[in-house]
Amino acid sequence: MAKYLLLKHYRGAPAAVNDVPMDQWTPEEISAHVQYMNDFAARLEGSGEFVDGQALAPEGTFVRYDGEGRPPVTDGPFAETKDLIAGWMVIDVDSYERAIELAGELSAAPGAGGKPIHEWLEVRPFLTEPPTITE
Repeated sequence: MAKYLLLKHYRGAPAAVNDVPMDQWTPEEISAHVQYMNDFAARLEGSGEFVDGQALAPEGTFVRYDGEGRPPVTDGPFAETKDLIAGWMVIDVDSYERAIELAGELSAAPGAGGKPIHEWLEVRPFLTEPPTITE
């Protein structure tokens, strides 16, 4: 089994087919979307392929170390993940092909008008060992 991270983006990926931002959805559309995500996760729990998943709040701060005795530095001159990443799901599957299949299914979550979003999801394998350095 191999673990994969399925990343849902606010922006930064190609536009979804049903590209209406969630803040413009009705409460019923949001409920239907959340229910789809919960049902999808429950199905994967049943098959042993679900590890974890979360939606992320829009608030967030970048932090980095700035030296001994100095306060951490927050934010910076770069795109913030709070502006890019909407949520994630970790799956543990038998193959890359299965990860792609599940990401495709997850992409069909309903959005505005109850129509599938067909959003782009980023599929990233977990690093299982340090990368090999070649000289």
